[in-house]
Amino acid sequence: MLDVSDDVRAEIGDEEAARLLAGESAPGSYDCTSCRAPGNTEQERTSTVLFVGEETAVLAFAHASCIPSQVVPVSEEQLQDAVRTITADRPGAPAHASESSEAFGGALGAAVEPPAGPGPVTASRPAVLGVTCGQVLVDDQLHPALVVEPTAPIARPGSDGPGDDFLPLLIEQGFMPVNDVARAPFPVTGWSVLLATGRLHAILQPGIAGGQPTSWWQAHQPLPVTDDWRTAANRTRTVFVYAAPVGAIGQQPREDLLRDALEKAAASGVLVAAAMPLAGT
Repeated sequence: MLDVSDDVRAEIGDEEAARLLAGESAPGSYDCTSCRAPGNTEQERTSTVLFVGEETAVLAFAHASCIPSQVVPVSEEQLQDAVRTITADRPGAPAHASESSEAFGGALGAAVEPPAGPGPVTASRPAVLGVTCGQVLVDDQLHPALVVEPTAPIARPGSDGPGDDFLPLLIEQGFMPVNDVARAPFPVTGWSVLLATGRLHAILQPGIAGGQPTSWWQAHQPLPVTDDWRTAANRTRTVFVYAAPVGAIGQQPREDLLRDALEKAAASGVLVAAAMPLAGT
């Protein structure tokens, strides 16, 4: 009862896919790579999930109701961590979690250091995005949210100036300005939030020319989320992703303070957001 997606088949080859579907190389029982609960390939529909690093790949299994069969691109370090989380339990999630990761680039720009003196900025580096998990109250219901804030201004690709194009670039991708945090953001096409092995792995953006989605933000190590956040995400299957330029939100230790910071950013016209489907559980 295995599901092998076209993307997974392309990576592992037709011969190995056939062996899996015939039950020759598939385990009878497994721990779901998403929810960690036991599963059985002979009794329930099971997804094949291929974690692909720079040099190696690991094939894992998940309940089809938790996550579809797919290829998950990860760094080599993350791949080793995925192996550990597949084979061992991990400590519980903290009450509030945040992570910074160098994963912003491609068509969406790069961070630039502030100039040391007069003249244009000529050097750039990948931006570091800070991501904070929390919940926001919208229509009298708590919704899972991620708040993204870079640690430096974001320059448009090809630009050598000190300007910050973070919000304009996101708006071009379908994010919408937020005027009222109490209203749900609009969905954005092709983006998703990847939650696997019970932890936040990445925010995925559409691939080039309809290709495989790529990581816009990717955690250095899978980021734990609270039980309440995960429960809300599984209930709604949607995550609200808010973004603001450097210095607009800051590190907030509590969700009420995070909400206040979001409302201030919205009132100042420096907050955008999008609703994204949840991949995984």
